[in-house]
Amino acid sequence: MSIIELLWPAFVLAIALVFIHSVFGLEIIRRGVIFTDLAIGQIAAIGMAVSVAFMDGAYQSAMTFAFALLAAVLITWATKRVEKIEAFIGLLYALGISSIMLILAQSAEGTELFSKLSAADILFTSQAELYKSLALYGVVSVVMFVIYPRLSGIKKEFLFFVMLALTVTSSVQSAGVLVVFALLIAPSYAGIVQQRFNAFGFATFFGSLSVIAALVGSYNLDLPTGYSIIFVTVIFSLLFVVLLSVQSSKISNEE
Repeated sequence: MSIIELLWPAFVLAIALVFIHSVFGLEIIRRGVIFTDLAIGQIAAIGMAVSVAFMDGAYQSAMTFAFALLAAVLITWATKRVEKIEAFIGLLYALGISSIMLILAQSAEGTELFSKLSAADILFTSQAELYKSLALYGVVSVVMFVIYPRLSGIKKEFLFFVMLALTVTSSVQSAGVLVVFALLIAPSYAGIVQQRFNAFGFATFFGSLSVIAALVGSYNLDLPTGYSIIFVTVIFSLLFVVLLSVQSSKISNEE
């Protein structure tokens, strides 16, 4: 089996992850609730921990979605009724990460699983896993591009967070909580700060280049794939934003 045959599912999945998370990332940054996805992802990961610790890994997807949906419902409710929503979301994240540590404390493979929940290795993704993820992201994309814009009020809020929870359920299992956070925020941040191109299109393009570079580097240098994706996407985004700011400052001074 050639390298291309072995690794192409990982590259396609990585680009799909960038695409679907850009859909949500742009909206989350504009709303100013940056840690929403991180909190939902961490609460969702409780479901995986419960499945592994108490159910021998059974019903993992169902448990992950149940906890993600619970977080989505709580955040939907809180956005309309709770002051300082970022503090509330931050506490949800802290609750999630501490709960996982307590659940896995008695598990022999607890440390290894916690590392996987944070940043998984997608380099050797199977075709079956890829097709499953693509099918889900396709449905979510249709909902977000066709149905979501037609709604308003609490229905629109609830649909947004439910679709985010559904996406995070799959993404956390495939890539890990921190990878999901990086892909949700870093490409979208780059897309928003630039003014020349469509924000969503630029975020998807920028993120795709980042994850491809990360996967190539991870494979050639034998580095952890998940953390490579986090590092490369974040450093690319930060460098882009800094360079753009410097350029804007020079133009302003010249004028």
